[in-house]
Amino acid sequence: MPSRYCIPEDFLEFTAKEFAGLYGGEAILAMQNWIEKNLSYESGSSSVMTDATASFNLRKGVCRDYSHILIAMARAITIPARFVSAYGPNVIPKDFHALVEVYLDGAWHLIDPTKMSTANETIIIGIGRDAADVPFLSSFGMANFELLSVQVSRA
Repeated sequence: MPSRYCIPEDFLEFTAKEFAGLYGGEAILAMQNWIEKNLSYESGSSSVMTDATASFNLRKGVCRDYSHILIAMARAITIPARFVSAYGPNVIPKDFHALVEVYLDGAWHLIDPTKMSTANETIIIGIGRDAADVPFLSSFGMANFELLSVQVSRA
């Protein structure tokens, strides 16, 4: 089903052509590889209004955009997918991180379209349909972001 930032209908033709004959995990892996090969990770290249379709057309974005594209592509081929707000210790720059969960073989599987984080080291903060459900930061009215401090240690 579509959500605010992920409209699978915009990806129906593309996914049918680009990933023809691929199903399940094989299709998701091919989508992840396509994103890695065809998108450029560029801070500041998108805004809170940028959806999966715009990021796909721009061929650049950040983890949030990569995740929205993978979600929209997966949904376009009828694989349930959802957005994960998280922290990944290997993510550069150190910040919150966006990943994707896909539903395959009766379970949810965590996928990082940027390949910066692994499932076993990811700390999940929230899960929703897209970034509108689990934003990294949300405020009403004017706000000044003055400081970000994240402290995580490996046990």
